[in-house]
Amino acid sequence: MEKLQKMVSEKPVVIFSKNSCCMSHSIKTLFVDFGVNPTIYELDEINRGKEIEHALAQLGCSPTVPVVFIGGQLIGGANQVMSLHLNRSLIPMLKSVGALWV
Repeated sequence: MEKLQKMVSEKPVVIFSKNSCCMSHSIKTLFVDFGVNPTIYELDEINRGKEIEHALAQLGCSPTVPVVFIGGQLIGGANQVMSLHLNRSLIPMLKSVGALWV
């Protein structure tokens, strides 16, 4: 859990993903299309990916991918990100952490 906290606090936007997950692909594409350069951890490719996935599950993330952190704060999965986007809260949030300058 300590390792997870360090990972999410070092960059403005962190996405935990799996290459095989279509929702992960959609969320990554959304951020990149905004002009954000998120830090992406592919849990099916990195060392200790299962351990990190377990830590995400302990935080209440279900499913465990995609999971987005903005400014070190857990935002949640695809549903939460899309809800923020649709109610026009996502872009101001990204601007406030310096992930988006426009």
